[in-house]
Amino acid sequence: MLTSLKQERLLLLALLAAVAAYPLEHLLLGSGQGIALAAGLVLIGFIVIASMRVAHHAELLAETVGDPYGTMILTLAAVLVEVVILAIMMNNEASPTLVRDTIYSAVMLDINGILGLAALMGGIKHGEQPYNDDSARTYSVMILTAMGVSMVVPEFIPESDWKVYSAFTIGAMVVLYTLFLRMQVGPHSYFFSYSYPEKRRGKEAQQQPEAINLVWSIGILVFGVVVIGALAEVMSKTLDLGLEGTGAPPVITAILVAAISAAPEILTALRAALANRMQSVVNVALGASLSTVILTVPVMEAMALYTGQPFQMAMTPVQTVMVFITLIVSAINLNDGETNAIEGMTHFVLFATFIMLSLLGL
Repeated sequence: MLTSLKQERLLLLALLAAVAAYPLEHLLLGSGQGIALAAGLVLIGFIVIASMRVAHHAELLAETVGDPYGTMILTLAAVLVEVVILAIMMNNEASPTLVRDTIYSAVMLDINGILGLAALMGGIKHGEQPYNDDSARTYSVMILTAMGVSMVVPEFIPESDWKVYSAFTIGAMVVLYTLFLRMQVGPHSYFFSYSYPEKRRGKEAQQQPEAINLVWSIGILVFGVVVIGALAEVMSKTLDLGLEGTGAPPVITAILVAAISAAPEILTALRAALANRMQSVVNVALGASLSTVILTVPVMEAMALYTGQPFQMAMTPVQTVMVFITLIVSAINLNDGETNAIEGMTHFVLFATFIMLSLLGL
């Protein structure tokens, strides 16, 4: 037990930060904008630390059950962190576009950032990297459908009908995800796996997986999410005050939320790419994008219906164009069962474009 607690010292440090943040909240908010901004950034650091531990235990569980169940655990853990942070920030009267901007930022970060960087680095090291192209096509078409229904069509829905369409969106996302899960873990599970060469499998078989305690890992995962929620409560208030009047684009907060939840995925994807396991990269990057849209949307729409305050879910014209360019490039690049450095660079350039547009406030 003592050894296990030592391994979780970073999570315990995040817990201490959360315990200290609550009694100091009024002092931090009353000490000026600079102090509030610094406190918000420090709390973001502790949230990232906690999310890394959550992702670590999700990864241990994933290795135990194997693909495609493993990828599902990883992506669900990341989305859970994101939903908790979003729900708390929206409860503190954040920008009505925060949910939309966070989902958009997460998709740009996952597909163009994580997939692009992983394919670029993996391509430089290994050349062409194989994967199951069935998974890429399935993910891409579902991401396009989910984002179209929940973040493009709302632009054309009359304001008086938002509750009806919001309820419809919740139902549509639930049906889509139910079908996806049925396909991912049922008769089409082979879409999301890839049989690597025997030589490669032989090397991996020699590596003994880390022994885990299932109950302990599940408990730490849940505990970590609670700590993240506690930190996010104070972080959202200090960050809002710290950024107030600075001229920082509103999407910056959304990018921070998306980056917090995606931070562990970045490390997982890069390790997989450098180990020449591109299937894991595709599953993590595209799976995280799909889960972000298809799970975050119904939870936040339900919250909007409960409070009676709608969120602005329709993407701006610039966001819509970037999403469609990303998914078109993804459909072309991920259509032949192999990635390379050039394909990775195209996505990474799109990611750089997303960052530039965000800094310009677009």
